[in-house]
Amino acid sequence: MLPPRTGRQGRSSVYCSAACRQRAYRSRKDPATGDAVRELIADIERRARELAPGLPEAFYADVTELSSSVGRLRRIARIARDAAQTGAGSPAPCPAEEIVTPAPVTEKPSGRPGPGTAGGFGPEAAPGAEGEAGTGSEAGTGAEEDAEVVAAVNSGDEWAFAGLAEPYRAELQLHCYRMVGSYDDSADLVQETFLRAWRNRDGFRGRSSLRAWLYRIATNACLDFLRRNTRRPQRYEGSAGGAEPPARITWLQPYPDHLLEDAAGAVSASAGAPEEAALSRETVELVFLTAIQHLPPRQRAVLVVRDVLGWPAGEAAELLEMSTASANSALARARATLREHLPRHRAQWTAPAAPSRDERVILQRYMDAADRADAAAVAELLRQDALVTMPPGPLWVAGRDAIEDALARTYDPASPAYFGRWRHLPTRANGRPAAAGYVQRPGTAVYRAQVLDVLRIENGMIVEITAFEPHLFPAFGLPLTLPAANGD
Repeated sequence: MLPPRTGRQGRSSVYCSAACRQRAYRSRKDPATGDAVRELIADIERRARELAPGLPEAFYADVTELSSSVGRLRRIARIARDAAQTGAGSPAPCPAEEIVTPAPVTEKPSGRPGPGTAGGFGPEAAPGAEGEAGTGSEAGTGAEEDAEVVAAVNSGDEWAFAGLAEPYRAELQLHCYRMVGSYDDSADLVQETFLRAWRNRDGFRGRSSLRAWLYRIATNACLDFLRRNTRRPQRYEGSAGGAEPPARITWLQPYPDHLLEDAAGAVSASAGAPEEAALSRETVELVFLTAIQHLPPRQRAVLVVRDVLGWPAGEAAELLEMSTASANSALARARATLREHLPRHRAQWTAPAAPSRDERVILQRYMDAADRADAAAVAELLRQDALVTMPPGPLWVAGRDAIEDALARTYDPASPAYFGRWRHLPTRANGRPAAAGYVQRPGTAVYRAQVLDVLRIENGMIVEITAFEPHLFPAFGLPLTLPAANGD
């Protein structure tokens, strides 16, 4: 961290990295005073005063950085507001470090520990012996928290609590998203996590890190949610092009890639681990998320905590109030079920670490063809057995010819199925290229958000399109309307 400026009230430090900022939270002499919030306000003020329209690209970068800081301040304020609304004297449902679902969410499995290693959910994973030590970035989560953080959490200061909790929001929301498969529900659950933590703050003694404590609360909030909301994957009805109906996950929603990057950065900063180890991209793939929805909630939790977060077996078992043997048995069952619902080879469903040039080219060609209402050009990009699903809707289309026929009807102004003119913007979701589609309905003057198409591309061909509803456009930084261009 660079030294603070002199001659000014508050702190206006500039951080060299996210990790540096994270260390600063733990180095303050009095974390209960709300310095984190005051420092952030001072930083926003400084950035705002330094804004000057110049080169558009540089100015845009400066404004984006400022808006990110303002967004973080807003999130801190929301935590503090919600904490204040609960009342300082709100009774705690149970001791803070014992926040676990009181009744079993599912019947606890029993049996011998199953084979497998961390990351062993994939069909190609080699069996091995279960170990006590985790291999992922979350290993060693039982480390004690320092006294200053414990004092700040216990102080009853909403702002101090919010400043400590907010840096974990991105990774906790991603954790909840993996558990429930819904972006909307994950946002609600991470806020529920903070409220539970606040209500039970007096019980936090620092026997584990604040991060592990919050993960424990978040996991059990998800289990409670899944117990209240019974969700079982179904199959699409009928047959399309002779293909077997795929799994229908009506609650499945996309997750913005920029939030995945935020979560990776937060994990790396707080755990001191490289992003590659901290965030397994394959575990946010839509194929993986669809497969994991077939698991009972407690098996799902064991698999996420062990294979995705990399927690040691003993800590995972303690979190879920299971014996280590039962947790290992549940993990083995979860891996076996997952193998039944994942493609045989990882390359069929795992995206590259970064978007390739070919992906960008195919996405642009896809958008251009759709904007021109050229169904044949779209079909040229599809593999013969391409699949289109539209959660939560019941419609699905399989096969290049069937997809081309469906598009041709919606693109043809003379067809009763004609929808309107299209425009698309590029984005990314769940590690995949995506096209945000806007439609100008006949007789209207603007293009309105209509669909988010997430593309799965293999060997230069589109093999799957998952078309989502448009209400999450703002989460992707996308507008809900576009102005009509000249001639539209």
